[in-house]
Amino acid sequence: MTSGSSALDNLFWRDEILEAMYWMRGEGLAGDVDAAELARFLVSDVELIQAHLDRLVASGDLACEHGRYRLTEQGRREGAVRFRDAFADLTRPAHGECAPGCWCHDPAHAGEPCPSHPDHPRV
Repeated sequence: MTSGSSALDNLFWRDEILEAMYWMRGEGLAGDVDAAELARFLVSDVELIQAHLDRLVASGDLACEHGRYRLTEQGRREGAVRFRDAFADLTRPAHGECAPGCWCHDPAHAGEPCPSHPDHPRV
Protein backbone atom coordinates (compact mmCIF):
# COMPACT_ATOMS: atom_id res chain seq x y z
CA MET A 1 0.00 0.00 0.00
CA THR A 2 1.24 3.46 -0.88
CA SER A 3 1.26 6.23 1.70
CA GLY A 4 -0.51 9.49 0.98
CA SER A 5 2.72 11.45 0.65
CA SER A 6 4.21 8.78 -1.62
CA ALA A 7 1.12 8.87 -3.85
CA LEU A 8 1.33 12.67 -4.07
CA ASP A 9 5.03 12.41 -4.87
CA ASN A 10 4.24 9.96 -7.68
CA LEU A 11 1.59 12.29 -9.09
CA PHE A 12 3.93 15.28 -8.86
CA TRP A 13 6.71 13.51 -10.78
CA ARG A 14 4.30 12.05 -13.32
CA ASP A 15 3.04 15.54 -14.12
CA GLU A 16 6.53 17.09 -14.17
CA ILE A 17 8.01 14.41 -16.43
CA LEU A 18 5.14 14.31 -18.90
CA GLU A 19 4.95 18.10 -19.09
CA ALA A 20 8.72 18.44 -19.55
CA MET A 21 8.90 15.74 -22.20
CA TYR A 22 5.90 17.23 -24.03
CA TRP A 23 7.53 20.67 -24.00
CA MET A 24 10.93 19.33 -25.08
CA ARG A 25 9.34 17.43 -27.95
CA GLY A 26 7.25 20.43 -29.03
CA GLU A 27 10.25 22.75 -29.00
CA GLY A 28 12.31 20.29 -31.03
CA LEU A 29 14.81 19.84 -28.19
CA ALA A 30 14.38 16.10 -27.75
CA GLY A 31 12.04 13.43 -29.02
CA ASP A 32 13.48 11.01 -26.50
CA VAL A 33 15.63 11.32 -23.38
CA ASP A 34 17.54 9.20 -20.94
CA ALA A 35 17.20 9.49 -17.17
CA ALA A 36 20.35 11.60 -16.77
CA GLU A 37 19.26 14.18 -19.37
CA LEU A 38 15.83 14.51 -17.81
CA ALA A 39 17.26 14.67 -14.28
CA ARG A 40 19.50 17.59 -15.32
CA PHE A 41 16.56 19.34 -16.95
CA LEU A 42 14.32 18.84 -13.90
CA VAL A 43 17.17 19.47 -11.44
CA SER A 44 16.64 16.18 -9.70
CA ASP A 45 18.36 12.95 -8.74
CA VAL A 46 18.96 10.49 -11.61
CA GLU A 47 17.83 7.47 -9.58
CA LEU A 48 14.59 9.21 -8.60
CA ILE A 49 13.84 10.18 -12.21
CA GLN A 50 14.77 6.67 -13.41
CA ALA A 51 12.25 5.11 -11.00
CA HIS A 52 9.50 7.44 -12.18
CA LEU A 53 10.37 6.89 -15.85
CA ASP A 54 10.04 3.14 -15.30
CA ARG A 55 6.70 3.70 -13.56
CA LEU A 56 5.50 5.75 -16.55
CA VAL A 57 6.54 2.95 -18.92
CA ALA A 58 4.50 0.49 -16.84
CA SER A 59 1.46 2.81 -16.99
CA GLY A 60 1.73 3.19 -20.78
CA ASP A 61 2.66 6.89 -20.81
CA LEU A 62 6.22 6.28 -22.01
CA ALA A 63 8.02 3.74 -24.17
CA CYS A 64 11.66 2.82 -23.63
CA GLU A 65 14.15 1.59 -26.17
CA HIS A 66 17.86 1.20 -25.44
CA GLY A 67 17.59 3.30 -22.28
CA ARG A 68 15.88 6.21 -24.05
CA TYR A 69 12.35 7.21 -23.17
CA ARG A 70 9.73 8.76 -25.44
CA LEU A 71 6.10 9.72 -25.03
CA THR A 72 3.49 7.26 -26.23
CA GLU A 73 0.30 8.64 -27.74
CA GLN A 74 -1.30 8.33 -24.29
CA GLY A 75 1.68 10.13 -22.73
CA ARG A 76 1.57 12.85 -25.37
CA ARG A 77 -2.11 13.52 -24.60
CA GLU A 78 -1.45 13.58 -20.85
CA GLY A 79 1.61 15.82 -21.31
CA ALA A 80 -0.45 18.24 -23.42
CA VAL A 81 -3.05 18.50 -20.65
CA ARG A 82 -0.35 19.12 -18.02
CA PHE A 83 1.33 21.73 -20.21
CA ARG A 84 -1.95 23.50 -20.98
CA ASP A 85 -2.93 23.56 -17.31
CA ALA A 86 0.49 24.82 -16.18
CA PHE A 87 0.59 27.66 -18.71
CA ALA A 88 -3.12 28.48 -19.03
CA ASP A 89 -2.68 31.97 -17.56
CA LEU A 90 0.05 32.76 -20.08
CA THR A 91 -1.59 31.30 -23.16
CA ARG A 92 -5.19 32.51 -22.90
CA PRO A 93 -6.18 35.47 -25.05
CA ALA A 94 -5.66 38.91 -23.54
CA HIS A 95 -8.58 41.26 -23.06
CA GLY A 96 -9.89 42.24 -26.47
CA GLU A 97 -8.02 39.51 -28.36
CA CYS A 98 -9.92 37.05 -30.47
CA ALA A 99 -10.03 33.49 -29.25
CA PRO A 100 -7.83 30.66 -30.51
CA GLY A 101 -9.46 29.07 -33.52
CA CYS A 102 -10.97 32.36 -34.74
CA TRP A 103 -11.30 32.18 -38.51
CA CYS A 104 -9.16 35.29 -38.87
CA HIS A 105 -6.09 33.18 -37.95
CA ASP A 106 -6.58 31.17 -41.16
CA PRO A 107 -4.09 32.37 -43.81
CA ALA A 108 -6.91 32.25 -46.36
CA HIS A 109 -8.46 35.23 -44.52
CA ALA A 110 -5.25 37.32 -44.28
CA GLY A 111 -6.02 41.01 -44.65
CA GLU A 112 -9.73 40.56 -43.96
CA PRO A 113 -11.20 42.25 -40.90
CA CYS A 114 -11.44 40.07 -37.82
CA PRO A 115 -15.01 39.75 -36.54
CA SER A 116 -13.70 40.63 -33.08
CA HIS A 117 -11.92 43.75 -34.39
CA PRO A 118 -13.53 44.77 -37.71
CA ASP A 119 -11.55 48.01 -37.85
CA HIS A 120 -8.18 46.16 -37.74
CA PRO A 121 -7.40 43.72 -40.56
CA ARG A 122 -5.34 40.66 -39.61
CA VAL A 123 -2.03 40.22 -41.39
